[in-house]
Amino acid sequence: MFLTSAVFLRHIPFLKAVLFHSITAYGGPQGHLAMMLKTFVQQRKDVTEEELMEYNAFCQLLPGASSTQTLTLIGYKRGGVPLAFMTLLIWITPACLLMGSLSFLLQYFDKKALNVDIFKFVQPMAVGFLAYGGLRAYKISIRNTATFFIMLVAMAATLFLKSPWTFPSLIILGGIVSNFSNKRIPGSTEAPRKIQWTNLWLFALLFILAGFFSELARTHNWITRRPFNLFENFYRFGSLVFGGGDILIAMMLEQYVTRAKTQFMTGTELLTGAGIMRALPGPTFSLSAYVGGMVMRNLGMGYQFLGCILAPLAIFLPSLLLVLFFFPIWHNLKKYVVIYRALEGINAVVVGIMWAATIMLFMAVTPQWYNLLIMATTLAILCMTQLPSPFIVLACLLLGWWL
Repeated sequence: MFLTSAVFLRHIPFLKAVLFHSITAYGGPQGHLAMMLKTFVQQRKDVTEEELMEYNAFCQLLPGASSTQTLTLIGYKRGGVPLAFMTLLIWITPACLLMGSLSFLLQYFDKKALNVDIFKFVQPMAVGFLAYGGLRAYKISIRNTATFFIMLVAMAATLFLKSPWTFPSLIILGGIVSNFSNKRIPGSTEAPRKIQWTNLWLFALLFILAGFFSELARTHNWITRRPFNLFENFYRFGSLVFGGGDILIAMMLEQYVTRAKTQFMTGTELLTGAGIMRALPGPTFSLSAYVGGMVMRNLGMGYQFLGCILAPLAIFLPSLLLVLFFFPIWHNLKKYVVIYRALEGINAVVVGIMWAATIMLFMAVTPQWYNLLIMATTLAILCMTQLPSPFIVLACLLLGWWL
């Protein structure tokens, strides 16, 4: 289960790439996918374009953090479960550290101080990355009229339907529509993968135990009940949330602001954290570190620090267990023609979602000439050069600080 020193040394370049990705990946799940295309496909060749698109499409079917699960699968392909775990840990740590620290530092900031101009060019840069990812994905996945129309329908549905079930429903419908083709499975000698049932049993056991101890702590009014309640809340969020960060924010708002008997945090505090999270690189679920700290802050700094650790652990753990359990099943099901044909439609849906994300982020950007220039320049650099993504991000941050 654990990496030997020799194997670990062999994977250091990959883990360094994951670390750089974690501190430069802006734009939410679809922006992260575009950066993965640049870093792990074009530059490092850890996976092929087709594999990355398949991983991402598969992860859209699961609850939890889809971009985190996609990156975890890249690590899983390279070094099995141990490297997948290390990939996840390195990916989430920088953002969770920053967001957890915010729960301590928020009281020292005023609203004006939180409006940091250094990030003002990050959003138009993220649009450039999304457009690049959309173009690359289009070339890979849109190869006939049927997939083109599936892409358009998925793009329109994503733009106008805001339900958390939109993404998984589109993925399933895309797979059904593309099954009307006569595409055949090419010959393959790849052996079926062993299904790790332990992961599913562990996921279910933790879900049951978290609920049991949370309720026991509540009904018996334990002095230490807050950590048990916190772990159960965030493990449930990670197990059930579809639709990414916006749905997670809504669930946190309902849990900790709207229906909490003792209000753990105000709506303004939650939205402030969500706003800062969007300006930072890394997974959107890193907001959990901030909320975990805020929920525990009135119990003292020790408990607040525990909340900053416990909440991200609880919310990312289901994503890891589910993706590592279901991926071998998915891999084995691809041997059947129904699933193989479905992949064509599923990938087309993913492209549509990427273009919808590009349009929505573009519409949210202030329509100033310099923002349009940043978008166009980012796209041009990505398409015409091999410049690593971190340098583009650093240039935009320095430009924001300078101007």
